[in-house]
Amino acid sequence: MLTQIKAINPNIKILATPWSAPTWMKTNQSSIGGELQTNYYATYANYFLKYIQAMQANGITIDAISIQNEPENEYNNPSMLMSASQQTTFIKNNLGPLFSSNGIQSKIIIFDHNLDNPNYPISILNDAQANAFVDGSAFHLYAGQIDNMSVVHNAHPNKNVYFTEQWIQAPGNFAAEIKWHFRELMIGAPRNWSKTVLQWNLASDSNNGPFTPGGCTECLGAITINGSAITRNPAYYIIAHSSKFVPMGSVRIQSNTSTELPNVAYKTPQGKIVVVVLNNTDSQKSFNINAANKPISTVIPAGSVATYVW
Repeated sequence: MLTQIKAINPNIKILATPWSAPTWMKTNQSSIGGELQTNYYATYANYFLKYIQAMQANGITIDAISIQNEPENEYNNPSMLMSASQQTTFIKNNLGPLFSSNGIQSKIIIFDHNLDNPNYPISILNDAQANAFVDGSAFHLYAGQIDNMSVVHNAHPNKNVYFTEQWIQAPGNFAAEIKWHFRELMIGAPRNWSKTVLQWNLASDSNNGPFTPGGCTECLGAITINGSAITRNPAYYIIAHSSKFVPMGSVRIQSNTSTELPNVAYKTPQGKIVVVVLNNTDSQKSFNINAANKPISTVIPAGSVATYVW
């Protein structure tokens, strides 16, 4: 499937993340919860290496890996607990040196969990040895505040921050999802230094599957596939407002904002300016964009989003 995706868009970047080590490496011998046994740290690091090399042999570059999906969540199937100190030790003693000695260019990204605990990635980056191998930190927003991405950025401004997961619960509420996801993520994350915004998940069937026993039974895909029929869901349109107009290599530029009209602006590699604006109110709003050549006067309906390009 990745080969088919790459054939459509060869420039797409791939972030890979494990949800658990193999059960025989874990303290509880289960796919749910438990921790990685310390005597298997080197073995598990080798799993990452072999995975990246095997994908490369199939023509697929893994641009980045995160160490563990939601390392503070022990309830998913699969899942695995991994404390900040454990992740620090694993990176500096095992994974980082192994990648370095084998010429692996895939970025190492830490944490990959909620924004209520910015101290987790900061504590890893405070360790000089681990810091040398880490590209940046990844976040979800099932708890915490999007502004905490700036807390992590400000603590280590030479390291990247990424937003890597947010679900939409089936069957979805289009008006509510558009407002929240744009305010907090599509606008909020880039304004707090995030280089990506990823939605969970890409596609599902009419039963929100496939999922594991104990996995997410209500995670609505960006599209629902039912035989040959495709339904486009809220996440599809949420991503489309930015992804169609903000190509790789674009740079966020300053724009003033407000609670009524939160927005984010970019300059593209082609020199275009792109502004994504949300009307975060229950009434129609008129506003101006002070573009360099001539001001843009426009109207945006209540609760809607618009993308402006010039």
